Amino acid sequence: MANVTVIGAQWGDEGKGKIVDWLASRADAVVRFQGGHNAGHTLVVGNQTYKLSLLPSGIVTGTLSIIGNGVVLDPWALKAEVEKLAGQGVDINTENFAIADNCPLILSVHRELDGLREAAAGA
Repeated sequence: MANVTVIGAQWGDEGKGKIVDWLASRADAVVRFQGGHNAGHTLVVGNQTYKLSLLPSGIVTGTLSIIGNGVVLDPWALKAEVEKLAGQGVDINTENFAIADNCPLILSVHRELDGLREAAAGA
């Protein structure tokens, strides 16, 4: 398959997830290149429903899924998502999942600093 990039033109549900899911089953890799865990998408494959926030949709079919360096990655959100999918029978391993080595992280200290800034700003 030739290199294909699917980019949305608006916020919200515009159907790009359905196209990416269809393409993922035919692709060598699916890369999430931006965003964070505050967005999500739901996949229905057969009778199984998968709710994803960080992981690219290719992960449920075993397609190599990569979190790129434009994604702001919360390690705890990723851990919870991986555990949830593992409970649904999705095998996530080093053969089908990778994270860019320069992917920015959201850590506990960032949440705490944000809270302190908000409190200091007042009303």
